[in-house]
Amino acid sequence: MEIVHPVPWFPAWGVKFQKPIKDLDDLISKFNEFRGNNRWALLAYEVLASEVHLWTSWYALRRREERGEMIARTPDVEILRLISGTHQIKSGFQRAGIKKGDGMAWIIYLPDDGETSDFGKIEIKRSAYSDMDKDARKLTEYMGVKIIPKRPSPTHKGLERVGIEGALNHLNNSQIEQLFLTHMSLSEF
Repeated sequence: MEIVHPVPWFPAWGVKFQKPIKDLDDLISKFNEFRGNNRWALLAYEVLASEVHLWTSWYALRRREERGEMIARTPDVEILRLISGTHQIKSGFQRAGIKKGDGMAWIIYLPDDGETSDFGKIEIKRSAYSDMDKDARKLTEYMGVKIIPKRPSPTHKGLERVGIEGALNHLNNSQIEQLFLTHMSLSEF
């Protein structure tokens, strides 16, 4: 039996491109031009394992923001680094960023509320997803991409994309999710 996590949906929208990405610079330019601020990020489709993975990465981001300990200058780049489980920004882009040939991606919004000073007492807004849905739909319309009706799910391909290799075919979804979470925590070291 798989574990079901009692957390709300993270503000993340899976999107499908009309054709696999050929001109990455043009797509990134469109995204950057229309997004409201640098709390919007564009991530590779395979690199998100679950709502818990997203909220845990977000919590690490918020903690680093509040303490002034971010390695990247902006939250959109810092989340790429965290999801990738690396201390290096370049590796974060290579692992968790979209690339030429990708057919799908995630557009995410990184809420800036919630203090992290009291561990375990941060309150996640249950409406985080719905509060940003209208803006996300406008952004996808402008970019010419379609929202797909899926939520993040752990995959072997995702593990490989973030840099975890080995004989992992025997793992179930819960074990794959745990590897994603453990790998993400490596970005702290």
